[in-house]
Amino acid sequence: MPKLFGKELSKTEILKRIGDISQIAGAVRYTYDEGKAKGVCAIEVKTGGGLRFVILPDKGMNIAYTEVNGTPFSYISKTGIVSPAHYDETDFLRSFEGGLLTTCGLTYMGAPSVDEGVALGAHGRISNTPAFDVSIHQGWDENGEYVIEVSGKVRESSMFGDNLVLKRTIKAYLGENKIYLHDEVENAGFNKSPLMVLYHFNFGYPLLSEKSLLKTNCENLRPRDADASVGVDDCEKFSPPIEGYKEQVFYRNSVKDSYAQLINPDLGASVKLEFSAEQLPYFVEWKQVGEQDYVVGLEPATNPPDGRAKVRADGELNFLEPQQKREFDITVSFETRGVL
Repeated sequence: MPKLFGKELSKTEILKRIGDISQIAGAVRYTYDEGKAKGVCAIEVKTGGGLRFVILPDKGMNIAYTEVNGTPFSYISKTGIVSPAHYDETDFLRSFEGGLLTTCGLTYMGAPSVDEGVALGAHGRISNTPAFDVSIHQGWDENGEYVIEVSGKVRESSMFGDNLVLKRTIKAYLGENKIYLHDEVENAGFNKSPLMVLYHFNFGYPLLSEKSLLKTNCENLRPRDADASVGVDDCEKFSPPIEGYKEQVFYRNSVKDSYAQLINPDLGASVKLEFSAEQLPYFVEWKQVGEQDYVVGLEPATNPPDGRAKVRADGELNFLEPQQKREFDITVSFETRGVL
């Protein structure tokens, strides 16, 4: 039974109190009409529990702006929303708005590399590829719950090359402050294809502050490089923005029922990711507390983001056989003061 504004109400009790469900919850399409975002399609979802978030079908079904009870959770970079029309594979950061989720992959992600003679950019192409078969389904289910479901497909393909299709379903329920993400990646071609996926969740101010703490049950903490080595002891703590700060990246191994939670006790807010080691065996923390570039990334992944060439050389590159599928599930839960 949905819980709205502190009360559990049945479907009948809710409908007696409103003219249309859009008064309190639902999904609405719109299109940006100026700047580098011009032409980008968006879908705004509100759950009635305080959660609002924006899905970008034209950006690989990524999730951009996200707030709960007016408190922003997602980080938005200096680029703002950038249309795929402006995407430059050699300069990923010019199209990296951050948002709640930037999807990295599908056949490569992480650092740029040259893999078997092929030059690959940073973090793959999928987050700058428009989706097709985009649909919104919203209505009451057999359990008396109002469900909002947005789905779409994104294809990474080339002539004589790979042909992977990502089918993404994003689900939310009336009265809840949770996002349920389900992905299926299928090799729709007839040749074996590499598979590398990283879910780049990005959190910024005010959730991120000198009061924030990271908690996770993921194991075997290790720094990516020498820059990160100096920050290992403080990797779960944060600071005010630092002039000239250089990013620090840390790797962990996922466990059976993994979680990563960013908590700001001063704000009374937190966000929690839940995922599975069977699907996503690695967890990456991207700590970037520079001025304006003030963000922490919590990133479940199939591999460390070291680029495909290194992952292949390490013997850790995953593959999809023709018509083979892989599934990925992540639940994102939000809390703020006053959320009931």
